[in-house]
Amino acid sequence: MKDTIYNDLGTIEYKQAWDYQEGLFNRVMQSKLNKTVEPNYLLFCEHPHVFTLGKSGEEENFLIQQEFLKQINATYFQTNRGGDITYHGPGQLVGYPILDLEKFGVALKDYIYKLEEAIILTLAEYGIEGYHYQGATGVWLDTGVPHKTRKICAIGVKASRFVTMHGFALNVNTNLNYFTYINPCGFKDKGVTSMEKELGKPLDFEEVKAKAKLHLAKVFGMNLIG
Repeated sequence: MKDTIYNDLGTIEYKQAWDYQEGLFNRVMQSKLNKTVEPNYLLFCEHPHVFTLGKSGEEENFLIQQEFLKQINATYFQTNRGGDITYHGPGQLVGYPILDLEKFGVALKDYIYKLEEAIILTLAEYGIEGYHYQGATGVWLDTGVPHKTRKICAIGVKASRFVTMHGFALNVNTNLNYFTYINPCGFKDKGVTSMEKELGKPLDFEEVKAKAKLHLAKVFGMNLIG
């Protein structure tokens, strides 16, 4: 079991959480270079309304003008994670694992798969069948029915020397209207959904968070502290 410090940041501005991640990421990187002991980290949070564009994303997938952001009480950032554009907001569980994958014996591609697997196991507890989707990251529903395929969890990460940051965003009780302002993750032909939409009722957010935390710990073999 790999010692991993768990920290629930609550509701936090995107840039503040990004800066905090960068600090921890640099600590883990420096420790690795110096061959000293540093734990891994798992951060959970929610963000106020924000759109983020990955380093390989296309700006044309952001469908509104910057001045409209104030009207919808949102902000916009270009980030250093992989992937295209996505939305974060209240009712969405965001997870930022800062892990030295070499300690876990996990390659980057397998890391993404394991993140998806932990979310799939979390959804299964609520009777929602989530799937990996060939050629795309994240967790999807109805992958065998092209016109119904929709995403419930986005994943975008950064890794350097096998140390990770950024992570996943699971739509729990998320306001899906905000996804109409973007081509989510660059897709123009795939929908977005939430646990609330699939089940027809809002969920206990803290309960979902606890289940996701448990499954992440099991899938990765983490010894969570805190």
